[in-house]
Amino acid sequence: MTERKNGNQKRTRVILVLGVLLIGFVVWRIAGNGLGSGSAALEPTESILTGTMEDKALSQLGTPVVIGDPEAPITIYEFGDYQCPACQDFASLIKPQIDLQYIQAGLARFFFYDYPRHNHSFLAHRAARCALDQGSDAYWNYHNRLFARQTAWAVSVSPPMGAFESIADEIGLDVGDFSSCLSSDRHADVVTANLRVGIELGIMGTPSILVNRGTGPAVRINRWNEFSAIQEVVDRLMMEENGEELE
Repeated sequence: MTERKNGNQKRTRVILVLGVLLIGFVVWRIAGNGLGSGSAALEPTESILTGTMEDKALSQLGTPVVIGDPEAPITIYEFGDYQCPACQDFASLIKPQIDLQYIQAGLARFFFYDYPRHNHSFLAHRAARCALDQGSDAYWNYHNRLFARQTAWAVSVSPPMGAFESIADEIGLDVGDFSSCLSSDRHADVVTANLRVGIELGIMGTPSILVNRGTGPAVRINRWNEFSAIQEVVDRLMMEENGEELE
């Protein structure tokens, strides 16, 4: 009887210890992998959601990167993740068609919201924002190159700082300024805020594509990998914009 009691006590202690370790791990993750004050690491590689700001206030800081005519009647939104293979497919196969048919024609604007969900994603999104510091064209070139090089940097065990700096060099950025930005905490707030916007909207996966007209409700595109699915929604909204009868 005594042996059984001692065995139960040992199991209870083990469970308590495991519970404490689990709670400690969760707190560490939420705090950004210990990247706060006193850490040897400088570059935030994860969301900085630490409870220091109200979620609503944080989400209001969300700022997409926009391309296209500000007066365009249609807006196309992407919540994307640079480490997401499906987002790479969207960037290489569908986005160029959107650019050609709608953005260059002045019919639509394109909003890209950072939605990092993988281990190196947060740093990648900050890297793109560091490129944006050197101009809009620099951003979109870097954005496209991040997706094109995804299979190379996404498999890195450690944060792929060198790979991101190499991309900056490839497209002719000032690598010194870029590296200084990437090794700081710059843009961690806006990337985190964009992530919060997506969470509040119930974005479950990437890429998530939405389309709307003016201030009207956004239509979520289920078949993001088919340009025709986006085309159907845009054409319908354009007909409404022109006051035409829908068939």
